[in-house]
Amino acid sequence: AMAARAFLGAPRAVAAAAWRRAGGVRGFASGLEKKGENRMFGGQVQKWTHASESTGTPMTFSVFLPPQVTQAGTKVPVLYYLSGLTCTDDNVTQKACAQRAAAAHGMVIVAPDTSPRGAGIEGEDESYDFGSGAGFYVDATVDKWAKNYNMYSYITKELPALINANFPVDSSRVGITGHSMGGHGALTIAMRHPDVYKSVSAFAPICNPTKCPWGEKAFTGYLGSVGAGKEHDATELMLARGPFPGWKDILIDQGAGDNFYSGSVNQLLPGNFEEACKAKGQPLTLRMQEGYDHSYFFIASFMDEHVAFHARNLKA
Repeated sequence: AMAARAFLGAPRAVAAAAWRRAGGVRGFASGLEKKGENRMFGGQVQKWTHASESTGTPMTFSVFLPPQVTQAGTKVPVLYYLSGLTCTDDNVTQKACAQRAAAAHGMVIVAPDTSPRGAGIEGEDESYDFGSGAGFYVDATVDKWAKNYNMYSYITKELPALINANFPVDSSRVGITGHSMGGHGALTIAMRHPDVYKSVSAFAPICNPTKCPWGEKAFTGYLGSVGAGKEHDATELMLARGPFPGWKDILIDQGAGDNFYSGSVNQLLPGNFEEACKAKGQPLTLRMQEGYDHSYFFIASFMDEHVAFHARNLKA
């Protein structure tokens, strides 16, 4: 096991050497670079950057290390949080207050960015719902985007390899959650890898993206057609691959006052996912939260319950 000091603030060279000894991801000559650290609820919030093979760009993620990991050799469960459109790793780290519950339950939280940044692709910064801040957790197949926009591979392969090699996590106890586009990512990635993710929840997820404007735009742009997105559509995946006997429940919270749900265009379609779960006999808890919107005020209100949900599911 890596000594506790290597991940709780050792010099970068020491951390990089420990990372290389631990068999870090191929191609990372420079390893990880710590950009910031703050004490919180007895643990540490850290921001890291690294050169990504998946995206061909620098990538940033934040991690919360609970106080329990200061004991050398202690490995704890890990919860990945995937953010929504326009967000970075900072939104959840600074606004959701997940760290309090994570400290109480002894859980690491990992929050990656939502896309590559600065790839130099024409048009990548032109709209909020495609390109920068909007990777949609797929691997692009359209030539223009295929070199850099590979967030599916980043989240499912590269980032976990980095986390498992560098941080005190138990790779057999992994959960995933997210918000909006990130809720879509959490549900679809978990359903494609149910052996890896033992617990899944979401806040206001895009549940049926092949049937809403956000998803239609993303799948057409990154994958060449809406139909190609069925493999990354939570409702379609549940119908095709469900049920998932390893999950006693899936937890989704949805604000009833969310303008992307109750407005003129329903981008989220949780009812479609609920019907798919019913059809396949998959346990689902879908909670409509009266008066709540799509913001981090909503997420922060129910984050403690989501962390507790994952802690129960990931108990050794």
